[in-house]
Amino acid sequence: MTRLDQNPSAAPARPTAPSGTSVPPGTQPSRNARSTLAVTSAATAVALMTYTAPMVTLPETAADLHTPLSAQAWLLNGTPLGLAALLLVAGSLADDYGRRRLFLAGTAALGLTTALGALTTSTWLFTAARIAQGAASAAILASSLGLIVQAFPTPRGRLHATGVWGACVSAGIAVGPLVAGAMPSWRIAYAVLGAAALIVAVSGVRPLTESRAPDRGRPDIAGALVFSLALVALVAALTLGRDGWLRAPVGVLLAVAVLLTAAFAVVERRNRTPMIDLGLLRRPRFLASSVAGLFTGLAVIGLFSYLPSLLQKSLGMSAIGTAWLLMLWSGISFAVALQARRLAGRISPRHQLALGFVLHAGGALGLLGSIAADSWPRLLPGLVVAGIGSGLLNAALPLLSVEAVPAERAAMGSGAQQTFRYIGSCAGVAMTIAIVTSAGSAAHGADIAVIVSAAVAVLAAVGVVVLRERA
Repeated sequence: MTRLDQNPSAAPARPTAPSGTSVPPGTQPSRNARSTLAVTSAATAVALMTYTAPMVTLPETAADLHTPLSAQAWLLNGTPLGLAALLLVAGSLADDYGRRRLFLAGTAALGLTTALGALTTSTWLFTAARIAQGAASAAILASSLGLIVQAFPTPRGRLHATGVWGACVSAGIAVGPLVAGAMPSWRIAYAVLGAAALIVAVSGVRPLTESRAPDRGRPDIAGALVFSLALVALVAALTLGRDGWLRAPVGVLLAVAVLLTAAFAVVERRNRTPMIDLGLLRRPRFLASSVAGLFTGLAVIGLFSYLPSLLQKSLGMSAIGTAWLLMLWSGISFAVALQARRLAGRISPRHQLALGFVLHAGGALGLLGSIAADSWPRLLPGLVVAGIGSGLLNAALPLLSVEAVPAERAAMGSGAQQTFRYIGSCAGVAMTIAIVTSAGSAAHGADIAVIVSAAVAVLAAVGVVVLRERA
């Protein structure tokens, strides 16, 4: 495995014991490494806060922007669409043109686009702002793990750092709805989150050290364009599907998505510097990381993105009330992800993923009947179990994604895994809304949605167990 090309003058200093004797490398992170972890984790948390904020403000935002029910999926799917479309190219740009440069640019852009989102006056302007936020978040997420790999070159240090980073993913998911729900309006919430992103961007200027891959390539613009169009076609088809899956527009859009995906594969094979090396899909570890990311978005994010809005509409709960309820799930996820590194040596990341999916399936099934019974306390056991599962997933996914590729392509590995995650998220949100709104009643639709989520999670657990390294 090739080591990252680091500037020797910027390499972390070796820590020394009080007596002056040398301490084995990797036993303690340097101050620069700790600062790198703090800044990248903070930016990641803010990006996920921005991502999850609309979960509890969807009814208010839709009413303010006069968004019809058929188009509400776009209000939630804007950011994951931008993330999924640009994570791969962001990973390549980070590796080729500088991880620090792209990270700082993305964090500043997230602040500006989030603040501008607060000023929008229509569904499509808001969706465009959310897509731009997703693009900025893609730069943050794809480059942050590359910066962490550079700062923590030892396996033990990297295990700790990716665990903290994964916990901050859960923390952002947890805090975002609380911030949005606590604010007087969704517009003020976006202004606050935008300011937070700009503060993190400024704080990262000094401590971060630049790094890039040894072999510099060119941006894969053609691949990014074809891939983005394929995603838009897929999300549009799933969004329109709630009005009838056999209608001609849905079939045409699905066909276009398939054709563009095939075209993307052709473009990537012919490109000397592709966004993603398709040969990596022959590696079981990389394929397991990609499949786990896809099904995390489809089963987990898809369900919990729409659950707060469903509770507000069906049980009459307030935005802050649903935020605290969602906090039970996401807060437990944060705590579990932070402590999951203790499982190292006892259980592999792949088996940790399988366990996480099984626990999510059990938690999802625990939500059955809650809407029909008009009882939010019945949600609590399921949210606890699902939160444990999500924490295991969030801890194992980043570690497996960087272990599955050479170190000099860590940002690409991270970008690939997260791309699949947000493709699944786009599809999962659209699928969940379509199921709930076309089932005749919200209670019946919610039960079908959680059953589908559980079934998808079980399928994912089987998949990651089967995809093991060959001897």
